[in-house]
Amino acid sequence: MTISIKTTSREGLYDITSQVEAAVEKSGVTSGIVNVYAQEATAGIMIQENWDESVQSDVISLLQKLIPNGVWQHDRQDGNGDSHLKAGIVGPSETIPILEGKMGLSTWQNIFFCEFDGPRQSRSIVVTVLPI
Repeated sequence: MTISIKTTSREGLYDITSQVEAAVEKSGVTSGIVNVYAQEATAGIMIQENWDESVQSDVISLLQKLIPNGVWQHDRQDGNGDSHLKAGIVGPSETIPILEGKMGLSTWQNIFFCEFDGPRQSRSIVVTVLPI
């Protein structure tokens, strides 16, 4: 299954937990794993706290400080060298266990699409559910 989302800022975390939950439910798998994969070179997937939005802002702030915009060789091509580096550090995917038909996330965990080169009209996320 592929999820498509629209992003509204150059950098941000977008909660996709409900869309992934729907894919797990639709699959009928009660014991297994679900893999969530950003099909993008300048984006990633992260499991992060869902209660306090400052955590999500802090993630973006940290990455901006570690990897500033405008100082990389790739910026000469299209100005998004930092986006590629941030995506590489965060990584393109997360795998979550499925237990009794539900994702094995804790109370405070959600799945986030990490945008590093937006805004974009459409970003693709592949959700693969496998039984065990």
